[in-house]
Amino acid sequence: MKQVLYPIIGISLIFICTTLGALFVFFIRKKEISPKLNKIFTGFAAGVMFSASFFSLIKPALEAEVTYMPSWLVVVISIVLGAGFLWGIDKLTPHFHVQENKEEGLSVKRMSKTSKMFLAVTIHNVPEGLSVGIAFGVALSQPDNAALLLGALLLAIGIGIQNIPEGAVVSLPIKGETGSSGKAFLFGMLSGAVEPIAAVIGLFLAMQIQGIMPWALAFAAGCMIYVVAEEMIPEMTSEGHDHFGVWSFIIGFVIMLALDCIQF
Repeated sequence: MKQVLYPIIGISLIFICTTLGALFVFFIRKKEISPKLNKIFTGFAAGVMFSASFFSLIKPALEAEVTYMPSWLVVVISIVLGAGFLWGIDKLTPHFHVQENKEEGLSVKRMSKTSKMFLAVTIHNVPEGLSVGIAFGVALSQPDNAALLLGALLLAIGIGIQNIPEGAVVSLPIKGETGSSGKAFLFGMLSGAVEPIAAVIGLFLAMQIQGIMPWALAFAAGCMIYVVAEEMIPEMTSEGHDHFGVWSFIIGFVIMLALDCIQF
């Protein structure tokens, strides 16, 4: 029963957490959440995600049976491909990072700033959803390996934690731009709606194509590591040297490490 229940809970959770973050627009008058709180949330989520990238994704990929080349080479190539995939999205898709007050991607003059802020979060939610879906798909294809199933759920929890402040980060500036809490909430919720869609796609691909298992796991890890390094680490260490983000990162990392290593 849990083999079906865990994926439903995990995939639903990543969308629900983004929606919870978007709800901040109805309770906070400011255009952004507290920098200290943002560091704590982001640092903890980055620690969980970075740890999960290795223990839930890279480690199983390294242990997979590969006959045509060394498994470590499969992992190395796939991580680079995953990171390169997100890098390409960043370079091609027009989007706006509120924290850095910086625009990236191809220049599209007719696109509003609100739409670009929305895309900044949405484009990173797609690979995050894929990562969760691939992890669950691999776990379901190996029903005797309970550790994979638990690891996939913990991965979803880590991404879900990140999605709470992320939902607020995309919604609050849109509220400032449009003056409408309802519209800002809708944009925030929609930015997370792509994750369960991408997760379901990743789940079915991983279940149906057994040969790509180590490739898919390491590709998802590359996506996750790119998000942590490119977006989350700069946020958790910005504006001073108070170390809230660093300690949150360490706590998130060791919690994920412990959960992955403990035999339930």
